[in-house]
Amino acid sequence: MGSFIVQGGKRLKGEITPQGAKNEALQVICATLLTSEKVTISNIPEIADVDKLIDLLCKMGVEITGEPGGATGFKAGTIDLDYLQTDEFQSLSSSLRGSIMIVGPLLARFGKAYLPKPGGDKIGRRRIDTHLTGFLKLGARLGSNTSGTLMCIDAGELNGTYLHLDEASVTGTANIIMAAALAKGRTTIYNAACEPYIQQLCRMLAAMGAQITGTGSNLLCIDGVPALAGCSHTILPDMIEIGSFIGMAAMTESEITIKNTSFDNLGIIPDSFRRLGIKLERRGDDIFIPQQSHYEVETFIDGSIMTIADAIWPGLTPDLLSIFLVTATQAKGAVLIHQKMFESRLFFVDKLIDMGAQIILCDPHRATVIGLNRSARLRAATMSSPDIRAGVALLIAALSAEGQSVIHNIEQIDRGYQNIDTRLNALGADIKRI
Repeated sequence: MGSFIVQGGKRLKGEITPQGAKNEALQVICATLLTSEKVTISNIPEIADVDKLIDLLCKMGVEITGEPGGATGFKAGTIDLDYLQTDEFQSLSSSLRGSIMIVGPLLARFGKAYLPKPGGDKIGRRRIDTHLTGFLKLGARLGSNTSGTLMCIDAGELNGTYLHLDEASVTGTANIIMAAALAKGRTTIYNAACEPYIQQLCRMLAAMGAQITGTGSNLLCIDGVPALAGCSHTILPDMIEIGSFIGMAAMTESEITIKNTSFDNLGIIPDSFRRLGIKLERRGDDIFIPQQSHYEVETFIDGSIMTIADAIWPGLTPDLLSIFLVTATQAKGAVLIHQKMFESRLFFVDKLIDMGAQIILCDPHRATVIGLNRSARLRAATMSSPDIRAGVALLIAALSAEGQSVIHNIEQIDRGYQNIDTRLNALGADIKRI
């Protein structure tokens, strides 16, 4: 198990470029299974979750090649479907939640897929009913192997249908879109997720020859085609990493420029940080965050306490709630953080309380933060990262704290953030990896 030793209290300065979007990468890499032709993807983040998925596809028979400019080529000419029934496949795919998105492409192209229990963050119950219900309505059948450890999904032919999703699941929507791309007839998906990740997937599939209308809305229509071709695709900058850098700049009183942010795809994120009193300025496609000694949380017009809550897009992504929470600890004023989607994602606040933060955990979904207004810095501490986003929130807390902090289980952070220690050290941070 790896650890970070963090010397806190240092102001950072300079420019940093966000990595490619993790959530988009997992989707578009799985989409390469839809065609036997070569697909070239640029700006793939070099992070543990993505590396695991690429390794999984390689073992399935996908040819992976390095391309000019740092791009990666994927050619799924021949897929070893027998490998999907091996213990090695079960072990690899169950350690990565994103592996569920290979099911839609495999079902569409080969009429068969296998699914062990997905892995990923331990942030509460994350059901896969939306995926499976979608496949069933398209004509698939569910079964299991003799030991019950592997779900078998097969379909002689997928047929377009009308789907009204019970939840706007991002991965569920992506999986159904990919399955429907090669189905016979029209598939209509209502209450579809419409995050930029989904929009990018739709654009990539369209470049491959898919017929999709409604991109960017919650009503998608997919007219299935007989086959898809290769294409080239560039992944967007990671909005979660951009938000993490904004919160980090505010907490450490740093002056930072975040380069090439694809600002128009950030949605409500910049304005949500402004509600905490954080100044940020758009400069072309960059974001400039000036050094701030203090930032004050807004109140609602009637004077009531500010609430920051996650919501389906174009609302605030739940992946940034941990960052908003830690950033609020040094603001002036109080804020209620309401994490609606996952019941265990706020349980890391006990570590912030140990560091001196004033937080009341109301229930598994809500925490009230009483900002310290920098009257007292957070204290250094030894802690362990429970998941990707909480891990980075703890790293931000350690960077702002006085003294030396230790963060264990940084493999969780590495799952979502590319060389985060090296990149932050280039700005003046003092982070040692052991």
